[in-house]
Amino acid sequence: MSIFDQPEAQDLGPYLRVADRKLNILSVFDDLKYDRSDADLLSPAMRQHVVKVLSKLDFKQTSGTVLKHKTADLHCIMPKFHALGASPFDITRYADKRPQDFYILTPTQTACQFIDNYALEEAVELIKTLIERQPINLFRLMDFLERKPSHEAFRAAIGHLKYVQRVALQQEPLRSMRALG
Repeated sequence: MSIFDQPEAQDLGPYLRVADRKLNILSVFDDLKYDRSDADLLSPAMRQHVVKVLSKLDFKQTSGTVLKHKTADLHCIMPKFHALGASPFDITRYADKRPQDFYILTPTQTACQFIDNYALEEAVELIKTLIERQPINLFRLMDFLERKPSHEAFRAAIGHLKYVQRVALQQEPLRSMRALG
């Protein structure tokens, strides 16, 4: 059983959540509104929030990108941002992760992992669930969809996801949330 399956880890607060147990992804909220030119990276405020919340679960930051659990053989990895304009689909490409470890990603990067690792219907459902708690930059995601079958199939769902996100932003808990920084 993972640390994130234990009761004390079920509520990480409104800004951090276990987004997917199969892929071992933690998603950290970054903003309510986006521009397609926004850089999709973990800001210093987002990183500080993650360190603060995970320290309560006995994680300690051992480098700029890694938090290690005090007793369990578990790391949380904040993949490095490699280049301005880099695809959010590539965020995990150069970050080594063991099967038990977790990535800490933005909601948009998390959605990209869903698109690349799940069948279309399941990816759309997972993204809808994510959007209800943490909006994603749908325009940036759309700009980086590739000309491969899974991405082309997903392109048709963007319109529906825009609607889902618009509705979610008008309701709690998103309506009263603010960006971390």
